[in-house]
Order: sequence, then structure tokens, then C-alpha cells
Amino acid sequence: MLPRGASSMPPPPNPAAYFPPPRVTLPSGLEILRTYSGAVIFLEILFGTIVWILVAATRVPLPLLQGWVMFVAVTAWLLSIVFLCVFLFGYANRIAVNWNQTDFLFHGATFVFYFGAFLLQAATTSLHHFPRSLNSTAHERILADHEYNISIAASIFAFATAVCYGCSTALALRRWRL
Repeated sequence: MLPRGASSMPPPPNPAAYFPPPRVTLPSGLEILRTYSGAVIFLEILFGTIVWILVAATRVPLPLLQGWVMFVAVTAWLLSIVFLCVFLFGYANRIAVNWNQTDFLFHGATFVFYFGAFLLQAATTSLHHFPRSLNSTAHERILADHEYNISIAASIFAFATAVCYGCSTALALRRWRL
């Protein structure tokens, strides 16, 4: 027999939603820059900045190819800055997300896109000697000599940036699997 005022029903659940704590293995604040991952993210931002400045410095002779390179470079640059700021300002500890998995997915996808952008930039650079017809009698090169040199530098920095994103992907995979 139950005491007076007691019921056989269990108490109702707490109405507050349950969110699991975030899974973060990278430090917050300026300590992120002392890790390999933080240093590589900083290099991604630095090299990415150089890539889109160099591509923008040309006349953009092939807008379809170099437009995609610019889109990938600027988008990856902005997202990398946001990703670094999440850790610099400590938001990673406040947002309930598996940051190790998010880090791997972000850097893996960005590596694929950036490597494709590198290939397109290298293809644009390789077209230096091909003529472009202005009319039936006038021809000019697709890339002038100065733009060719800028395009070579953009290809090299696009490759370096893609390598940085590949390294970040490998580091993120290692952290995620541990």
C-alpha cells in the first residue's frame, strides 16, 4: 500500500533538453596556434590569401576556369578564418558539436575542392603559348608573359594550399579516430 499522496507513476522527465558535451581535442584561445593543426590552419589562410590575390592580379583570360579557382580560394579562406576563430574565441567549448568529426569533414572536403582548383589553375597556366583569335587576322597569346609568371606563382601557391588542407585532413582524421 502506498503512503498518502504518493503515486505509482514515476516523476516526469526534466523538460530541459539534454545536449551532449562537445568533443574537442584542440585547445581554445591562443593555445590553438601552438599546435600543428593551428599552425597548418594559419598557413592555409596565408597561402589562400596569396592565391586569390595572384589570380585576381591577372586579366582572368579564362573566366570559367579562374572563376572557379577564385570561388574556391575565397570561400575556403573565409571558412578557415571562421573555423580558426571558433577555437581562438572558445566557441568550440560552448557549441555541442563533435568538433573532431567536423574538422575532418571540413578539411577533407576543402582539400578535394582546392586540389581541383589547383588543377584548373595549372591548366590555365599551361595554355600560355596558345593563340587567341581577336578577329580573322589578329592573334594574341591567351596569357601575356607577365600574367604567365603570375599564373605560375598562383599555381604553386594553390598546390601549397591544397597540401596544407591535406595535412589538416590527416591530422583531423588522427584526432577523430583516437
